[in-house]
Amino acid sequence: MAASSPQTIAFAIYGPIARADLPGLCGRVCSLLNASGARVALCDVQGVEPDAVCVEALARLQLAARRTGCEVRLRRASPDLLRLIGFMGLDAVLPE
Repeated sequence: MAASSPQTIAFAIYGPIARADLPGLCGRVCSLLNASGARVALCDVQGVEPDAVCVEALARLQLAARRTGCEVRLRRASPDLLRLIGFMGLDAVLPE
């Protein structure tokens, strides 16, 4: 009998995140999502600076996750990061 894949996985992102880091970050997270088969990925963002590059990284991760049938949900996001996500109009795309 084959083991079933987990429905939820968790990972953390640490900063600072530079724009040049985005392809590698997305590649690593996509590999994790593909290997796990999870439906929900909890992304701990406590260690990142709330800036436009961080929000871009999270949006890219969400897009990549959705392509694999998964959804990224933020964990331990700072109020400043949540405000910036809302200001950029991505609060529905990047749920907490």
